[in-house]
Amino acid sequence: MAFLPDESRSLPPPPLLNKGSVWLGFMGWLSALLDNAFNQRPVFRSGVHRQILFATLGCVVGYHLVKRTEYVYAKVDREMFEYMRHHPVDFHSA
Repeated sequence: MAFLPDESRSLPPPPLLNKGSVWLGFMGWLSALLDNAFNQRPVFRSGVHRQILFATLGCVVGYHLVKRTEYVYAKVDREMFEYMRHHPVDFHSA
């Protein structure tokens, strides 16, 4: 992916059906339905190919956004644990 560095390849991939992909897939489908309604076409029966396209695009974008989010969280965790390893005095156990 263009917006993820190569070091993100070491992370396990997120599941295909995750919160982001399902939500954005639903929003894509809903945007196709709203486009039909605003243009005074039958909401569900018109432009089924666009409904499928928008839902698929939403799922793909949601999947990659979740993948990027997991990479950013992993990077923050790695930096935090590295800091804790170099400063053990600040993190003594009770």
